[in-house]
Amino acid sequence: MNDLRISLLFLACLSPLARPIAQAQIFQEREVLIPWSKAAPHGMDVLLVYAELPGKRPLAVLTHGTSANQQDRNSVSAWSLLQQATWFARRGWVALIVVRRGYGKSGGRPDYIYGGCPKTDYEEAGRASAEDLSAAIQYGCSLPQVDPTRIISAGVSTGGFATVALTANAPAGLLAAINFAGGWGRADHDVCNVGELVGAYRSFGKTSRIPMLWIYAENDRKFWPELAQKFNDAFRAGGGQNQFVQAPAIGEDGHFLFQRISAWSPIVGSFLKAQNLVWLPEPLPPPKSSEPAPPGLTETGAKAFGRYGTLGPHKAFAMSEHGFGMSVDQPTVQAAKKNATDRCRHSAPKGEKCKVVSIDGTPEESTND
Repeated sequence: MNDLRISLLFLACLSPLARPIAQAQIFQEREVLIPWSKAAPHGMDVLLVYAELPGKRPLAVLTHGTSANQQDRNSVSAWSLLQQATWFARRGWVALIVVRRGYGKSGGRPDYIYGGCPKTDYEEAGRASAEDLSAAIQYGCSLPQVDPTRIISAGVSTGGFATVALTANAPAGLLAAINFAGGWGRADHDVCNVGELVGAYRSFGKTSRIPMLWIYAENDRKFWPELAQKFNDAFRAGGGQNQFVQAPAIGEDGHFLFQRISAWSPIVGSFLKAQNLVWLPEPLPPPKSSEPAPPGLTETGAKAFGRYGTLGPHKAFAMSEHGFGMSVDQPTVQAAKKNATDRCRHSAPKGEKCKVVSIDGTPEESTND
């Protein structure tokens, strides 16, 4: 990875979407394309989220899952995990969201080429995605605000699997890792070559010695309890060191547990405390939107607008006299406007016109109906 080390001596490409958050500018969000020959031609897309605090801070690296839909894979946004990254930033971490190679804006060969049925190579998929995380960690450790000796990694679904694989060849400074509903699957209750997937966990366990937290919900449709337990047993049989948590059922599909921050926050908080990885006595207050809610919104709409203001671009908010709709984390402004308008029309009484009132946190006057 010498080419990455050399390229980091030069400034990475900063996104024009880099922006300070309101609330006395405490939080910063900055999107970067890491130059790396294996992620050519674009580089690897990452998003930094951190609080402006004195001294060097520990690094938390987060990564996403994999949709069965190619269009969704092409649209993966680093901003989609902004709320999870903010959870870590509020606790003193410099959070780094990683869009792995071949997803979204990131160039290079994607890990899902190894996970397709019937010819699966789950170990290779894990190694490939773990290499992405290692490259991101190397970049993160080059930042002046990061302490390179204190690192954790966390991922969801295939990103959780990637995190397990990372611990099998752990970079210097990695102190702990968290696997949210990790694995590879095609659809609900449909995993190709289960034995091979279980075997990959066993193989990673042979060299993994990093303390891990694994969280799977009881109603996970991708990796149901019996299968998750097989993953756990195999990893431990190989020698892996993990704390396995079977979380209660949540929502319609527990595979999306990572989106329910209030459900996993106390579990992760306890794990970090047990590993002596708590840096602030209390979490910082959550960021708040600086954009006032448009006049005429209902109480529910005003609350939604407040949440909208803290989410990532590209985003849009549309409203009518009695309805509203919002769309965030979209690949383009046009997609955000269309989705927000469509959702507004769906919520508004028939015949009411919807107007886009905000785009990426800027008031908008144009009428869409």
